Amino acid sequence: MSRKLLAAALGTVAMVTGFGAGQAAKPEKDAAAAAKTKSFYSFKTTGLDGKPVDLSQYKGKVTLVVNVASRCGFTPQYGDLEKLSNEFKDKGLVVIGFPCNDFGGQEPGTSDEIKQFCSKEYSVTFPIMQKVQVKAGAGQNEIYAYLAQCTGMLPSWNFGKYLIGRDGKPIAFFASNVKPRGDELKKAIEKALAEKPVS
Repeated sequence: MSRKLLAAALGTVAMVTGFGAGQAAKPEKDAAAAAKTKSFYSFKTTGLDGKPVDLSQYKGKVTLVVNVASRCGFTPQYGDLEKLSNEFKDKGLVVIGFPCNDFGGQEPGTSDEIKQFCSKEYSVTFPIMQKVQVKAGAGQNEIYAYLAQCTGMLPSWNFGKYLIGRDGKPIAFFASNVKPRGDELKKAIEKALAEKPVS
């Protein structure tokens, strides 16, 4: 079976069985308390182009953080994430993709390959960062450690989604099979956007 077919088959299994619904994280008491005093917008990361990205530039906006992959059954969500970004960006939404190869080895590409794929296949214009480790353990990206501490959830597959409020605090985690333009997520985004921007 080709890699592409295997990825699609795994994505179908995930959609049907609920696999990818997210996994409970086990926040350490002290770390969880410390996380609650931090803001998502206090972190720095690196873009696909290798340049540093200070997330404070998005302070006051609502952010959707998604662990993305190019060879997953959920990969077509890139298209809906782009549409979602275009629909709500003027109202204050930012979609940020964090490529990850943790699940099924479905993001093996280099930064250049990921950038070309996203541009050519889905005309993605929202910001995408360098590949990170989402799974808990040595090497886990500090942003995902923070999101896990705050929400008690980590993605268990590609295209898990965290909604971050204007104040930089995570609001909710949405599983891989939650459609980017489905009612559940759109209503949560609209509610978050209705909050007053943080000065």
